[in-house]
Amino acid sequence: MLILVLFAALMPAMWFWPEIHRLGALQVDKWLHFTTFAGLAVWFAGQYKPSSYWRIALGLFVFGVVIEACQRAVSYRSSDLVDLLADAVGILFGLGIAMLGAGGWSMRFEQWLQARATSE
Repeated sequence: MLILVLFAALMPAMWFWPEIHRLGALQVDKWLHFTTFAGLAVWFAGQYKPSSYWRIALGLFVFGVVIEACQRAVSYRSSDLVDLLADAVGILFGLGIAMLGAGGWSMRFEQWLQARATSE
């Protein structure tokens, strides 16, 4: 999933939205950073126990730094510290959702599948 996010972050924005200049590209970009990193945080929080959430936060933030470094290296994208802020807020939001009950979703799903398989 991280590789897909990295590839999407490095593709020219015009490939996704040819009319992005009409959408307010700056606002769309920040929301994409926020929602992507919130989704990644919820995804990884589903795989690990709450005691590992700080590792998830740190790892995803470092991943955000890597994305910005890669975007700086290509001529058709730009690097922005506000993107990192949107990433960080998204990570905190996603982990907040995890703490409210979404955390461990993957383990619960696997238990449900196992219980279903043994009851048949």
